[in-house]
This record gives sequence, C-alpha cells and structure tokens, in this order.
Amino acid sequence: MIFYKTDEQVELMRISALLVSETLSEIAKILRPGLATIEIDKLANEFILDNGAVPSFFNYNGFPHHIITSVNDVVVHGFPGKEILKDGDIISVDVGVIKNEYHGDHAYTFVIGDASKEILDLVKTTKESLFVGINEAVVGKRLGDIGAAIQAYNEKKGYGVVRDFVGHGLGKSMHEDPQVPNYGKRGSGLLLKENLVMAIEPMINLGKKEVYIERDGWTVRTADGKPSVHFEHDVCIKKGKALILSDYTPIEMAEKNNPNLKYTEN
Repeated sequence: MIFYKTDEQVELMRISALLVSETLSEIAKILRPGLATIEIDKLANEFILDNGAVPSFFNYNGFPHHIITSVNDVVVHGFPGKEILKDGDIISVDVGVIKNEYHGDHAYTFVIGDASKEILDLVKTTKESLFVGINEAVVGKRLGDIGAAIQAYNEKKGYGVVRDFVGHGLGKSMHEDPQVPNYGKRGSGLLLKENLVMAIEPMINLGKKEVYIERDGWTVRTADGKPSVHFEHDVCIKKGKALILSDYTPIEMAEKNNPNLKYTEN
C-alpha cells in the first residue's frame, strides 16, 4: 500500500531527514585514517539521542548496530566494528532516525585521504546520478523514469548498477511501498503523484553489478571485490521539481573542512 503524505507530515519528515544530515555532518568531522568504524557508530548514536530521536536501524529485523558503515567493496549493510579506516578507503555511512513518529534515512560516501582517480570518478558519477534520478521524481513521471535515468548515467561509464537492493518509500515505516530501483525502463511503473516520499539511493559498483551477502546475513559485498559507492536522499514528489527533504550542504561543508577527506564535487 502506498501512503501519500499531507503537507504537515512532509514537514515532520523534513525534520527527521535534516537530523540525519546533521548526524552525517558530525561524522564527517571525525573521519580519518586510523579510526575504528565502531567509533562512528558511537558518535552517531549519542548525537541522535541528544537530539530527541532514536536510531532507526538498531534492532531493525535484528540489525545489531545504530548505523551502517560500508567500506570499499561493501555495498550496503556493513557492520561498524574494529575495522580501521586507511588512507585511500571509501566509506558509505547510512543513517536512519525516528523523530515525531517519522523516519529520515539517507547515506553519503566519503573518501578517506588520497584515493585513485578511478575511485574518485566512481564517487563523483554515483553522486551525480542521484540528482539525475531526483530530476525525474516529479508529478506525472513514472517510477521507471527514475531508475532508467540513474542506470543510463552510470552504465555509460561502464559501472555496474546493483539490482538486488533498491530505494524505497518512507514514512512512519522505514521501508514503505513503492520499491525504487536504480534501473528500469522509461515510461514504466507507478505514476508519480504529489507528496509521495521516497528514499532514492543509487548503489553503483566499479566492476560488475553482482553482489553477495556474507554469512552474518547483512553485509553485502561486490562479487568481484571491486569498490562500491552509495548515495541517498529523502525526496518528496512535487509538480515541476522534486522537494529534497535531506540536505548535503552541512555534510559537504564538514567534508571540505576535514583535511583527512577528499571532497568530490557534483
């Protein structure tokens, strides 16, 4: 079932989405080589609780951590732990919160130190493709238009567009209908109507599109061991131009101000 939001509910969702953005900006301030990913989880949990919300991911279907940290060839659902970040690593940090009964949920991929041009191009292209998809998220378009735009933008660079995991509707539940694939056929799928809120989240691999799930039942890795990049925004369908509820501005500011991170423009 698809739940269309009232304008008042959309504004409550914006509050949740912006708290996620603020959490990611706090994380961006501390990222560096030598940092254990469990320290990111600890910071995020404390910041979310201090701001009157709770982490969406903790105990969600048994997920044992407060946020998701996916390093290098981990596509999504990586566990924070003893893993130490190294120069040249990339890390996708995915954060969810519940505030005022509504979820915010988005992600950002950071480059630690000096990475190869090949990696930087993958990060840049994936981030750009998110906004290419968002441009299609308007009243009168179809769901397939979003996925088709993201797919074409990445495949022209030879990247693998993950099929096994997709974006989703968002509201009082973290995962609502519809599913939002990052691939598809223009003119196909659900007709987009005003005040449908969804998380659009391209997951793009440097190599092939195939992935596998580790024995922990969560961690998703690329089948060929090559890096993967993940960006995500919370978006509300509107006439003419989509309303982005989350905000990369504070994250990018923190990223630019952290000498241990490489900022990638889009």
